[in-house]
Amino acid sequence: MYKRQLGSTGIEVSVLGLGTVKIGRNQQVKYPHGFKIPDDRAVAELLELAQSQGINFIDTAPAYGSSEQRLGELLPNRHDWIIMTKVGEIFENGHSRFDFTYNFTIHSVEQSLRRLKRDQVDVVLVHSDGNDMSIINNEQAFEALEILKQRDLIRAYGMSTKTIEGGRWVVENTDVVMATANLSNNEDLPVLELAKQRNKGVVIKKGLQSGHADSAAGGGGVEKAFSHVLSQPGVSSMIVGTINPQHLMHNIEIVNAM
Repeated sequence: MYKRQLGSTGIEVSVLGLGTVKIGRNQQVKYPHGFKIPDDRAVAELLELAQSQGINFIDTAPAYGSSEQRLGELLPNRHDWIIMTKVGEIFENGHSRFDFTYNFTIHSVEQSLRRLKRDQVDVVLVHSDGNDMSIINNEQAFEALEILKQRDLIRAYGMSTKTIEGGRWVVENTDVVMATANLSNNEDLPVLELAKQRNKGVVIKKGLQSGHADSAAGGGGVEKAFSHVLSQPGVSSMIVGTINPQHLMHNIEIVNAM
């Protein structure tokens, strides 16, 4: 598995990152089919497989149910992984709520560190509710993340964005942007191009359209999706979530053949 620099952060990530929402939450998710949350043995085996194939980048969030907690308990060689988590979204009783205040952001990262059993987390993103510029202009999440970076509790920060305007601001003012790119959505291309110019980290979400890129689900095909996303300007890594070892190996084989 080849790796790319995450912008100017000094962090090197595998071009395929592992998304972990499915190991902690199966409510209010947008996949073609329902699924059961796997047991500890299945999660541990999946993580060991990913690491054995050269994947070093993992994406989680407090809003992903028990994902952070399970990673803290089950990640093999825990400190060899680049971990990206988030702040701002809380998932409780089957519903999401959001808090982007300074104090909650500090508290959220401290909780994530405890759950992940780490002294430092590599990347923290603001988990946007869709109102990127309102969060940027009216909340203090980014000020809190800068303080946490100065305290060496995080290495880099940014935002999982929902708008082009928000994406541009994040590229200009933070370290990493998480943007959408797939065969049916290139709206964030200006953000990716700006990130390449500024040498900022770009992580892609929804590259396989939450599973809908699969030709069996009516999409354009997984191979085409990977090729499309990883050829976009500035892209450091593409996060793909799976709990199926066969799907993981298929994705790895596609990326390695590119």
